[in-house]
Amino acid sequence: MVVFDNREILTAEEKRLKEDRKREKYWKKWGPYVAERQWATVREDYSADGDAWSHFPHDHARSRAYRWGEDGIAGVCDTHGLQNIAFAFWNEKDPFLKERLFGLSNPQGNHGESIKEAHFHVDNIPHSYMKYLYKYPQNAFPYEDVLKENARRGKEDKEYQLLDTGIFAEDRYWDIFIETAKEDDDPDELLFRVTAWNRGPEAAPLHIIPHVWFRNTWSWGREPKEKKPSIAAHAENLLKSNHPNLGERYVLLSPSPGVGPSGDDVQPQMLFTENDTNYQLLYDGKNEQPYVKDAFHRHIVDGEEDAINPAQTGTKSAAWFSFNEGGGVQPGECAVVRFRVSKRPDTFLDEDEFDDVMEQKREEADDFYYHISPLPMADDLRNIQRQAFSGMMWCKQHYLFIWDEWANGDPSQPPPPPERKGIRNSAWKHLHCDDILSMPDSWEYPFFAAWDTSFHCITLAMIDPDFAKKQLDLFTREWYCHPNGQLPAYEWNFGDVNPPVHAWATFRVFKIERKLYGRQDLDFLERVFQKLLMNFTWWVNRKDVDGKNVFEGGFLGLDNIGLFNRSEPLPTGGTLEQADSTGWMAFYCLNMLNIALELAKHRRIYEDIATKFFEHFILISDAMTFRMGQKDEQSLWNEQDGFYYDAISWGGPWIQQMPVRSLVGLIPLYATLTLEPELINRLPNFKRRVEWFIKNRCDVAERTMHSIAKRGKGNRILLSLVSKERLVKILERMLDEDEFLSPHGIRSLSKHHKEHPYSMEVNGQMFKVGYVPGDSDSGLFGGNSNWRGPIWLCVNFLLVESLQRFYLFFGQELKVECPVRSGDYMHLGHVSEEIQHRLQHLFARGDDGRRSINGGDDTLDFDPHWKDYLWYYEFFDGDNGRGLGATHQCGWTGLIARMIHDTGVNCRLPQTPRTPSIGMSHYFDDIMHRHVGGMQTPKSPMMSPTAPRLRRSSTTRSLAARSDFDTNDLNGYEEEADGSFPARRGSVAPSMLHDPEKKREREEADQHLHTYISQQLEKVRLEQAANDYVEPDELEAQVSE
Repeated sequence: MVVFDNREILTAEEKRLKEDRKREKYWKKWGPYVAERQWATVREDYSADGDAWSHFPHDHARSRAYRWGEDGIAGVCDTHGLQNIAFAFWNEKDPFLKERLFGLSNPQGNHGESIKEAHFHVDNIPHSYMKYLYKYPQNAFPYEDVLKENARRGKEDKEYQLLDTGIFAEDRYWDIFIETAKEDDDPDELLFRVTAWNRGPEAAPLHIIPHVWFRNTWSWGREPKEKKPSIAAHAENLLKSNHPNLGERYVLLSPSPGVGPSGDDVQPQMLFTENDTNYQLLYDGKNEQPYVKDAFHRHIVDGEEDAINPAQTGTKSAAWFSFNEGGGVQPGECAVVRFRVSKRPDTFLDEDEFDDVMEQKREEADDFYYHISPLPMADDLRNIQRQAFSGMMWCKQHYLFIWDEWANGDPSQPPPPPERKGIRNSAWKHLHCDDILSMPDSWEYPFFAAWDTSFHCITLAMIDPDFAKKQLDLFTREWYCHPNGQLPAYEWNFGDVNPPVHAWATFRVFKIERKLYGRQDLDFLERVFQKLLMNFTWWVNRKDVDGKNVFEGGFLGLDNIGLFNRSEPLPTGGTLEQADSTGWMAFYCLNMLNIALELAKHRRIYEDIATKFFEHFILISDAMTFRMGQKDEQSLWNEQDGFYYDAISWGGPWIQQMPVRSLVGLIPLYATLTLEPELINRLPNFKRRVEWFIKNRCDVAERTMHSIAKRGKGNRILLSLVSKERLVKILERMLDEDEFLSPHGIRSLSKHHKEHPYSMEVNGQMFKVGYVPGDSDSGLFGGNSNWRGPIWLCVNFLLVESLQRFYLFFGQELKVECPVRSGDYMHLGHVSEEIQHRLQHLFARGDDGRRSINGGDDTLDFDPHWKDYLWYYEFFDGDNGRGLGATHQCGWTGLIARMIHDTGVNCRLPQTPRTPSIGMSHYFDDIMHRHVGGMQTPKSPMMSPTAPRLRRSSTTRSLAARSDFDTNDLNGYEEEADGSFPARRGSVAPSMLHDPEKKREREEADQHLHTYISQQLEKVRLEQAANDYVEPDELEAQVSE
């Protein structure tokens, strides 16, 4: 629901989301909630030593039933993961079915765990249309080559990826597009279409095997046998499933158009088995019945006729489509599979009607995402944003974890080793998770991480604020949050400490929803705030042991950023006083203050709580510099270097700074907030307390409130850990291209340490921190991430917001040289914009047609079947921007979608030198970028417009050959690789051509949208002329709504 020209305009998908929010229809009951990896997770680990990677390896996954979830390719399931639909493939050369994505475990990879596949999350709206691309080699998958070569390589070497193996040479692979759609009036009606294009030079065979199965809930002795679900043949090409929680459902499969000389349709062969472990194969034990989980692999690949159940019933089913007649699918042609999962026992699938629904849903997806950012911007940026949004949706997964059952084992299974309880998470006995959660990465991190989730929610709130709010609320509920107030970190160690960003995300999501959707959910804001009061107290009690407002913290999500492992006791003795931990707590304080002020506008009792956080921030800020108030004492600030450092404290005045220029010294910039004078005047009790504090604690106030004597722009008060003088000194480091500023954002460690590493010898052991721009050169924290040089979007995003807050106060008064030594001076609003543009240049094509994230790979940059698809990496090389770590880290890397929304309209593409005359206002959520269909047309990234058209069974008709499709009306369309057509430039979508009422509504909505956009563009022009670049409402509490 978005408001344009004072009118609420709902796209079809927004109408569905509204129905879901009001619980009129459960549109989110089915979604992309099946994990891409369930094997080797902590939940499935029942070992004595806690080695999850070895206890449940990839080779076990096809034969061993999971206890806590399922996995698959492009999987869809219900919100409790009970019934699952996913896809398997076979090229007649692989040793086993491709039922799940392959990757290396942490010990196998030279840089930790890593997926070794080529798949892309192409499209997804929540969740009436979803599209997934899997690139499947036609030759034998190089499993052994990948394993051996990565084992041979060391920490100094790059990872050996699937593209490096040569398996895609001569284009000998399949582009397999998997689409899912829901019907207009029933969220339980699911349509699936698989379109597999032969990109190779010769005919090739392909087997497409859709799977429908139930998660195993019956083998653990926790439910009666009569509740066991079933799937059975019901009629020709029709399956019937029955589950006590889901009821009866039917799977109707359509014959597929043949690919051989006979022209005969490809009829599916129905296969049935049980989703039970093959104990005989894995453990040389006895199976209770002969039909087990790996039956389809054994039947199709190994030719075991008796592996499947001849009675055509079980808990796991598949439809086997064999496209191998006459050598298989011809080059440039496609194989197509269609089926429906429904509550109706229909026996005929109308392919014309089916494809109409699929195309309509794609058009609606185009419309939905175009309404997010319709102002003119480069098509490339629009594609980057669209796939980032889609990846966020595909990273939603069902997460099941019940500590008591996990720790103590199941009644029908052998008890877990007794020592297992003490390995991890023994203090989290209250955990009971059975939810759809946003995962950091769909394969590498198939578990939640608390601080990652906070960043996810910023982007999620733009497209589905209800889901974003649910995520933030869940972590504070009693079945997640520890009774002592600690939020769970991640399943490898729920008790680890992540940066306290939950309050920031809560307030930002509240504001985003209010501005984009016109809804103000004060109940959500108050409910989460109340629980965060407990969490804040936990931080103060646990991480400020001496009560001096300087915090330790430990890990804090930054893995290897420090000289020592910050989760363990120091080898030097003493306590590590962390500049970032203290900065995070000050940041936490200010966000709690912001929320309290917002709530105080409606419930005056929150003025007292706002006062508490105001005073607590002042004391933290003072301690950051003056610690205990003793003469000649050292603090975390180094005046000579103009930077904050961590320090080892042995008590009293005994403290030693560790001069490592890293994010640790930039994080104090996060702790900044402007107090609006109108708001202070509206809250008399808060105003009175602030004035008392200034009068009676003037020494502290003057040191920490840098605008007491002089108000800033708009007569604002600035609360900040850093003074103007310190801010300038820090920015001199941060904006120096020889230190932190890279062509693609802010590095996590200064490049200064490339030639000047910092080291310390302790008890004969040398500890060293040097600049490492790419993958980690050590195994610290698993070795699969690196904070000693690379660029991370999450921390860059917070730096951008901090600069915008400083601009709200200083305005044009403060300009800094950016980059240092360039002679180009900018105010801080422009600096924040410059950083966002550099981050966008990670993904966008440059003058040479390359994307920095691709690391110079010609296939990814120039091949027409690859170049428009992107991977959203976990972090990026600090020198060249090459993507590193997890490849589908759409969680916090998905923040790029937000940055494109805010500044993509004036992002310089291709990359060109910035001049002082270039720049436009940076807009927050009160300026919604919207545009109408005459200016630019959205479309999903597809393949060449010359590709063959989609085929139907028993016919050679294409979409344009249909009797009800007017081919004369195709002028202006570009045909997609799957034979479909996006909306034409400047016109309504084809699905509206024969519905005058829909057409009229669309034209009326477009007129309001056009008026709104015209007003916004004029506002941009006027504000640029006035050099007024930042709107405060989305950062701070305001008097007006």
